[in-house]
Amino acid sequence: MDITLHRFLAEFFGTGLMILFGVGVNSAVLLNKSKFKGQGELFAISTWGFGISVSLWIFGDVFINPSMAVAQVVLGNASILQAIVYSIADILGAIIASLIVYVLYKDQFDASSDIDPVRLRTAFSTTPAVRNLPLNWFIEFFATFVFILSILGISANVHTNGLAPLGIGFLVWAIGMSLGGTTGFAMNLARDMGPRIAYWMLPIKNKTNPDWKYGLIVPGTAPLFGGALAAIFYMWFF
Repeated sequence: MDITLHRFLAEFFGTGLMILFGVGVNSAVLLNKSKFKGQGELFAISTWGFGISVSLWIFGDVFINPSMAVAQVVLGNASILQAIVYSIADILGAIIASLIVYVLYKDQFDASSDIDPVRLRTAFSTTPAVRNLPLNWFIEFFATFVFILSILGISANVHTNGLAPLGIGFLVWAIGMSLGGTTGFAMNLARDMGPRIAYWMLPIKNKTNPDWKYGLIVPGTAPLFGGALAAIFYMWFF
């Protein structure tokens, strides 16, 4: 697999579309004056799952997740350079999509200055329900291991017959509903870091710090190790 502009753009747009749906629904259920304020986690997690399915159906065989890029390196299907370049595309796509969501929801953000600033930040990036960095790290590591291993299994199954994106959407839904109550199930450096950078850039009222320590340590590293272990386990078992 060569590094191509087309693949770079596919990663950029694919991740961007996923984040448009995801950060968009996070904003919709959180912000004041939103028509869907208070609809809850089921509403949000379902949209994340559907959004990932749609993005994969449109853009095809893309990573849209540095954890998958790492897994493909371990499997011998991609080089380290390819993983780095396409992961950069994923992060850039996530940043731009997050900025777009802010523009679309600017009136709602302006009307939400009374919301706790840490909670307001969760429209963009993940925050643990209980801050315990070692356990938070392990949760993200384990959730990503299950996530990437399951994607590899779904994609390789002869019965999938073109429906892998739908299966992956169901997978996101299941992991979100089961493990999302702990750390918010980032499982993707680009999904968390891109919106976190956008949050840092934006002139949001009542803004707090981006919490780089958590972002870099937990969703910044744990999913990469989870993806690598998933690929190793996949080669051994499957």
